[in-house]
Amino acid sequence: MEFHSPGDACLSRRAMLSLAGGGFGLLPLANLLAESSPASSTRSLPSFGHGGPAPVRRIIQLFMTGGASPMDTFDHKPELTRLHGQNLGPKIKPEGFTAMPGAIMKSPFEFRQHGETGRWVSSVFPHQAGCVDDMAFLMAMASKTNVHGPATYMMNTGFLLPGFPCLGAWVSYALGSIVDNLPTFVVLPDARGLPYNQKGPFSAGFLPSRHQGTVINAAAPEPVPDLFAKQRFPFVTRAADRDGLELLRTLDRGYAARQGADDARLESRIAACELAAKMQLSAPEAFDLRSETATTVRDYGLETPATQDFGRRCLQARRLVERGVRFVQLWSGPQGASGNWDNHGSIPNELPPIALSVDQPIAALLRDLKARGLFSDTLLIWTTEFGRTPFAQGSTGRDHNGGSFVTWLAGAGIRAGATYGKSDEWGYQAVEGRTYCYDLHATLLHLLGIDHERLTVRQNGIDRRLTDVHGRVVREVLR
Repeated sequence: MEFHSPGDACLSRRAMLSLAGGGFGLLPLANLLAESSPASSTRSLPSFGHGGPAPVRRIIQLFMTGGASPMDTFDHKPELTRLHGQNLGPKIKPEGFTAMPGAIMKSPFEFRQHGETGRWVSSVFPHQAGCVDDMAFLMAMASKTNVHGPATYMMNTGFLLPGFPCLGAWVSYALGSIVDNLPTFVVLPDARGLPYNQKGPFSAGFLPSRHQGTVINAAAPEPVPDLFAKQRFPFVTRAADRDGLELLRTLDRGYAARQGADDARLESRIAACELAAKMQLSAPEAFDLRSETATTVRDYGLETPATQDFGRRCLQARRLVERGVRFVQLWSGPQGASGNWDNHGSIPNELPPIALSVDQPIAALLRDLKARGLFSDTLLIWTTEFGRTPFAQGSTGRDHNGGSFVTWLAGAGIRAGATYGKSDEWGYQAVEGRTYCYDLHATLLHLLGIDHERLTVRQNGIDRRLTDVHGRVVREVLR
């Protein structure tokens, strides 16, 4: 507690209780402070808008933790078959590789062409293969690192180091909420654990903490815990809540008057507590899947153990954007050496199970968004932090590779069936149309109506951007 004058140190019992209560009474001032807050939902878009149409209103991002192998999923490389077994890789271990490169290794999976676009897709993605005509592919994404932690930060925040706001936080800061009874930015991590850097990839960094991702454990019996008092507290009634909030309103006003309405921490706490109160009404319905039809449950794979977790989260993502959440991020795989896309040991044994867990749910999500008319203002993104080597690690594994990987986009503002960029004949390095996270982020902000060069925040004497000093809009994949 901070005292502002010597007299404040001598407090009556009543004054002490009032000040102690001020730390909890943060609900009623949110609207008051939001009116003067630069991060409120009434923020004026023209200050950083590009002046053109903004087809995207909400985003669902699917992030494959560990580095999904492009030449075993979406980047067909026949040359690997011809050169299979030949030692043509680097003669020294590149930075970020975990072992010396082995021989060229062909994909153990069959590739076929699909759709009117003739997109080559591996047999590990039979369901997504049926959706390729709705997707636009960035075939030459690249990272500046071959290390999971920095690469995950880079793909989410634009920087290799911690401390910077992620994409979802920037979107929340720029555009605010669509509705006031659900979070603006929701994160649905893998049931087995958080990704590399734990909660760092969905941090608000130096932005107000109200813009960080709200992490929801979709597999828990109560995805949003402690919304309601436990049964052992019978004195918590609606009348008690009403009287308590009336008292807290008085305490809040006094606390804000002393602290000043520009206190970002106070504003964030007020916003969080107000949202929690409103979610008592909205969250139970939003996360209750029992209203979904048997067909929908089956389509998302909720009846199959292999697809149940990711399928549930895909379905919840659709329900959340349908109810006004602006940015939802789903993670496939936790950090670590197994159970994700970091397939060092064996591509034939490790990639199929993780691909199986996401393939049907992703295709179901895409088709569901289309069927419900949500494709008109929702963007769906599939990405990862980097790719894998065309050289074997051990006998049949693949090592880290930031030289080239694949990202696809579908939905609002996207030119369905488009392709931009190309990797070399091995899938080792991007050779045409190389794109970094900066270009992806610039494109996403553009689709939201934001000029990525104008959306800045002054921090430590620097006008910080999500795209740092880089980035261009990849118009080749836009309508």
